[in-house]
Amino acid sequence: MRRVAALLLLSGGLIAAGASIVAAQPKPAAAPPAHAPAQTPAPQAGAPEAPPPPLASAPGTILMLRGLDKITGKPTDISAPIGKPVHFATLTITARYCYSTPASETPETSAFLQIEDHRPDQAAKRVFSGWMYASSPGLNGMEHPLYDVWVINCSNGAPNTPVAAMSSAKPVKVASPDSTDKEQVEELPAEAGR
Repeated sequence: MRRVAALLLLSGGLIAAGASIVAAQPKPAAAPPAHAPAQTPAPQAGAPEAPPPPLASAPGTILMLRGLDKITGKPTDISAPIGKPVHFATLTITARYCYSTPASETPETSAFLQIEDHRPDQAAKRVFSGWMYASSPGLNGMEHPLYDVWVINCSNGAPNTPVAAMSSAKPVKVASPDSTDKEQVEELPAEAGR
């Protein structure tokens, strides 16, 4: 028992001595950073931020919209080339990006629009900036007392040609069996049911 106690005291003393030696060693100086982070200037208060660069759409892409005059009930088809403002009544519509799914997928067209109202009696103001979806026109709809605008489709100018970011494989047509097929049914032997 005395040997165990002596061993414990001796090991405890060695541990304490080792810790004091480690603490007494000089610490290496902190190495300077390999590269200093660049200082970015803080934005000035009241300075407008630069708009992000536009997403790349295929050249010649045209967004088809439909506008509705809520007073007269008259709908108007609107062709909006990407990046070019078009006018519908007092609204200026700028299509920034549009995408339509390929024919092999569930049909969907989405577009990023910016719409400004330029009424003669008021200062111009942006009434909508965001995504609109053809399948859900009410999801991100524009709220305006006189006009309504929604997305129809996105094309490259050729009739019935949707624009897609990726092309999918062509769908495979499968012939379905019908009454014209000459299938023969084998008759069971007379003893089969017994």
